[in-house]
Amino acid sequence: MGLRLLIDMNLSPDWVEVFKQAGWEAVHWSNTGDVGARDDVIMEWARMNGCVLFTHDLDFGTLLATTRAQGPSVIQVRTQDTMPRGLSVRLIQLLQLYETTLDSGALITVDEIRSRVRILPFY
Repeated sequence: MGLRLLIDMNLSPDWVEVFKQAGWEAVHWSNTGDVGARDDVIMEWARMNGCVLFTHDLDFGTLLATTRAQGPSVIQVRTQDTMPRGLSVRLIQLLQLYETTLDSGALITVDEIRSRVRILPFY
């Protein structure tokens, strides 16, 4: 089926087209829900709709850890420049590499140099 991605408010809507060109479904939260929604509401929407949440916000990783949730999968970008022009090639490669892992439930943290993958739930 392929990945379905929900792009958080703190990332550019330009990511939608990047993910669509890679063959995945993508939607920006601003086109889906209340722009002032709490993180737990966004996370629940992603889980209920089978989406991987793509964010620049560390709170989602914390929510996964404190609730020991099995999903949704979350990709956290930990870079200064979060725009597609500087990050899209690397991110697409990571998503292709870890697509099956993301389908099962994972937290992937990406910075300029490395990525870290943690399988859900955390114990």
